[in-house]
Amino acid sequence: MRSLSYAQAIREAHAQALASDPRVFVIGQGLWSPWYAGASLEDLDKEFGRERVIDSPVSENAVTGLAVGAALAGMRPIVFHPRMDFMLLAMDPIVNQAANWSYLFGRGVPLVIRAAINRGGEQGAQHSQALHAMFMHVPGLKVVMPATAFDAKGLMLAALDDPNPVMYIDDRWLYASAGHVPESAYHVPIGAGAIRRAGTDVTIIAISWMAAQAALAAEHLEAEGIRAEVIDLRSLKPWDAELALASARKTGRVVVADGGWRTAGVAAEIAATIAAEAFDRLRAPVERVTLPDAPAPVSRAEELAYYPDAAAICAAARKAMGRRRQEAA
Repeated sequence: MRSLSYAQAIREAHAQALASDPRVFVIGQGLWSPWYAGASLEDLDKEFGRERVIDSPVSENAVTGLAVGAALAGMRPIVFHPRMDFMLLAMDPIVNQAANWSYLFGRGVPLVIRAAINRGGEQGAQHSQALHAMFMHVPGLKVVMPATAFDAKGLMLAALDDPNPVMYIDDRWLYASAGHVPESAYHVPIGAGAIRRAGTDVTIIAISWMAAQAALAAEHLEAEGIRAEVIDLRSLKPWDAELALASARKTGRVVVADGGWRTAGVAAEIAATIAAEAFDRLRAPVERVTLPDAPAPVSRAEELAYYPDAAAICAAARKAMGRRRQEAA
């Protein structure tokens, strides 16, 4: 089976879309720079020309507004924001224009807005924010967050074929991870979650990098006799509530793992839905594993405490199971 890294899978999706559809173009900061885009866009400008792979000035609002207009004119643009934090400067064309257009005028905006999360690396509060919950809140936007190389390609191609604006959010901590990626073009359905590991004792629902950590946590829990079912949502808007609820009713215990902040976050929405729809089948309160409600620190030592990982998911699963394990054991 052919294996690609997560970043290479994103690049292949771009290359196949550019080759097959002359309406597709990519615009954003750092598209010609391996430092900004890494292997995810490497040499696409050389392959398809710089009139279709456009490295823009620092102009998040203008470039995103340009892409909205191009989509309305019949093009299929991909806007790349190499740091999600600064995409906030483009909130008007994203939230007020692209998301609302089909409701106002009966015509969708076929636009892919790609935003990268750059957590860690001692980058601090203004370069490390995971703002996906903010966009999950907006009607008219679709939001996807792939966790595997297979889904990174398939969700990008699905987003490009969607008649609505799609927020495609990727986490740089996943770029080096690798997995099976077919060479041919394919779609991963937007809104469909995936069971990564079957289990009967506790359900772990996760997204993006936390889905990868959930898979590691399930292996550790298996050694302790806890059979965890891992669900990778893949999409946040819409999200696969039916799959999550079916698993919650089966296991009776749920952990939601999200790489965003706790208050009013993705984990809160999922936990509330499960509590409302599957309360009679729950054996324990829904546990949440999230970032603390504080900006990202700069110190490496503080980062180790700030970002949750597989160990934090294991601890939450044990709590849901009514177990505690001495750290010294």
